[in-house]
Amino acid sequence: MYAIKVELKLNNKERTLMRRHSGYARFVYNYGLALTQGLRSAGVKASVAKQINEIKKVFTNYTKKQPENQWMNELSSKVYQRAFIDLAQAYQRWAKGLSSKPVFKSKKDGDSFTVYDGNGKVLALSGKKIKIPTLGTFRLKEAFPCCYVTQTFTMSRQANKWYVSFAVDADRIPNGRASFDSTETARTRTCSPPTYHPEEAVGIDLGVKCFCTLSDGSQIKAPKPYKKAKTKLALAQWRNRNKQSGNRRQGVKQSNRAKKFYDSLAKKHARISYQRQDFLHKTTTDISRKFYRIRIEDLNVSGMLANSKLSSAISDLGFYEFRRQLIYKSEFFGTKVEVVDRWYPSSKMCSLCGNKHDNVKLSDRVYQCQNKSCLAHTITMDRDLNAAYNLLNAPLDYVRLAQPEVTLVDKK
Repeated sequence: MYAIKVELKLNNKERTLMRRHSGYARFVYNYGLALTQGLRSAGVKASVAKQINEIKKVFTNYTKKQPENQWMNELSSKVYQRAFIDLAQAYQRWAKGLSSKPVFKSKKDGDSFTVYDGNGKVLALSGKKIKIPTLGTFRLKEAFPCCYVTQTFTMSRQANKWYVSFAVDADRIPNGRASFDSTETARTRTCSPPTYHPEEAVGIDLGVKCFCTLSDGSQIKAPKPYKKAKTKLALAQWRNRNKQSGNRRQGVKQSNRAKKFYDSLAKKHARISYQRQDFLHKTTTDISRKFYRIRIEDLNVSGMLANSKLSSAISDLGFYEFRRQLIYKSEFFGTKVEVVDRWYPSSKMCSLCGNKHDNVKLSDRVYQCQNKSCLAHTITMDRDLNAAYNLLNAPLDYVRLAQPEVTLVDKK
């Protein structure tokens, strides 16, 4: 199973429709969450699933029929039904320890909602149009190369762009080398699964100065989009510091110029996110195509962000997203991603003789072995390259297979 996400090409009327459905889903989710919390505080011992089921009946038979809620009848009924399902799933994930306790949704969290076809799976035809159940037909920025079969569609907004995403219950063909059969009249493209040699393994050391150093000697530098845009963002915020942002509690409305400013600011931040995602996707894809066994260090990213001097640079690089993409792409490319224990001294140990040097500072960019009989004592080696060698040759006691999902307990 894999997911498809494509940008929608909407006009102003369709954007308003999307916004209304998103607000509808947010209203129903908060409605169910408020009543659920009230029942729990009142001492009701019924399960959360039963509580949400009864709340849904009250909403359908009473709340939705009130005169002030007639606007709900103009929108898709699948939106509020799915909102209650999402609320139940949020409580289930919280009970299993996979996420935090459900909280109320806000406009600041973004716009998104989900609809589905109650009759079963539908066919999304190839081309530049898509028919979404209970909403209508919309244009796409990018055409579908083939037909897809799915049932649930999720619409989400980032800055001023709307996207539709859905899951396809199928397996992707491994992306191998493409070849053409010239003997046939029509050139047919054949794709074979990727083939690897046993020695095609790599150790990857991540860093701030150089994004990643591979054990084969190559280095990849990140573009750092936020660092480049930080000056312009600060200048734009300073110029608009006196805009009337609005305060609902005080009854102050947001000015039109403030709305335009925040929309333009969201576009700039979205562009930064797009640049970072583009770099990470291209890098992880190239590494997955080239190597079979990939070893990375189990970095404590949340602990690294506690360093005020490096937190901005670390968050701009996206270490956790790099690891996540390598893991989920391993099923597609047939790779094996392994994680080396975070307490393994990859940066302090010599990759040639195994001697450990404890007095290695973060500012030291070269590694020189303290063992006088070692070859690395007379010559200097790049620190990150030495760590990449150690990660590649780490003992099996320090290595484990990377998991696709990390729980809150593992993060701590």
